[in-house]
Amino acid sequence: MLTLLIIGFGDVARRAVPMLTGHWRLLAAVRRPEQAAAARALGVTPLLVDLDQPALLPRLAGLADALLYTAPPPDQGERDPRLRRCLAALAKTGSIPQRVVYISTSGVYGDCGGAWVDETRPCRPDTARAKRRYDAERTLRHFAAQHCDTSLTILRAPGIYAAERLPLARLRSEAPNIIETEDSISNHIHADDLAMLCVVALRRTGGIRVYNACDTEPLPVGDWYDKLADATGLPRPERLPRDAVRQRVSPGLWSFLAESRRLSNGRLAELKVRLAYPSVDAFLAGRTPPR
Repeated sequence: MLTLLIIGFGDVARRAVPMLTGHWRLLAAVRRPEQAAAARALGVTPLLVDLDQPALLPRLAGLADALLYTAPPPDQGERDPRLRRCLAALAKTGSIPQRVVYISTSGVYGDCGGAWVDETRPCRPDTARAKRRYDAERTLRHFAAQHCDTSLTILRAPGIYAAERLPLARLRSEAPNIIETEDSISNHIHADDLAMLCVVALRRTGGIRVYNACDTEPLPVGDWYDKLADATGLPRPERLPRDAVRQRVSPGLWSFLAESRRLSNGRLAELKVRLAYPSVDAFLAGRTPPR
C-alpha cells in the first residue's frame, strides 16, 4: 500500500480521511499533541512537526509516495516560506512524492469584473493573501518540473463552507452588503466536495494540471448572505452602494467583497466526479428550517 503524507491536517483533510482509508497508508504532520490524538482516532499516524521550525522538517523526507498539502501560508508577506522549506526538506532524499495535490485559492485570478474565468486565464492576484498562494503554486510547479516523475494537481477553491463553517458571525455583525446593481459575483465549494476532489486528484498521474474546485452556479455575494440569513432566521444584511460598503467594513472583509468573477468548473469533468452540492441552494435545501 502506498503512503500519503498530509501536511495541513485541518477540516478538509480530515473530511478526506474516510475516503482515503484502505487505499493509502496515512501520515499527517501536526503541530500539537491534541492534533496528534485526533489523527490517531481517525487511523492516521501523526508526525509532530512545526512548519515554522526548519530543523524538524527533515523527518518528513523519504516517507511518502504522495503529498496532500493543505497548510495555509503565513499571515504576512507575499511568499509562502513554509511550503518552500517543506519542499526543500522533501527534496533532500532520493524518494520524492510522485503525486502532489495542493489546495490553492481562486483569488489568484484577481478581480475579473464579473467575467467568466477558466483555468487558462492568467493569474493576477491583487491581495497579499492571494499572492502568497500564487507564490506557492509557482514553487510547486518548479518542484514538479525539477522532479519529472512528480505529477502536480492544483485545486483553486473559492469560499469553502459547510454546516459547521458558515459565516454566521458575519451575518450577526450586521456588516452591510453591496446593492444588487453593483454587487460582486463569486462561487463556493462545500468542504465535503473539496475533500472528495482532493481524493480523486490523488489518483491522477502525469504532468501539471489546475482545476477550479468550485460549484457550478456563481452567485452575487449579497444573494448568498440573503439566502443564508433566510435559512437560519437571521436578518438580511443592509444593502449599500459599493463605496459606502468599503467605508463601513474592515479591509480584510473588503478584500473578499471587492473581487468579482464567475468561475467555470467544466474542467472537473476530466476527473469524472459529481459534486454533492453543485450550488449553495442544493446545500440550503437540505437544512432544517429555523424555529
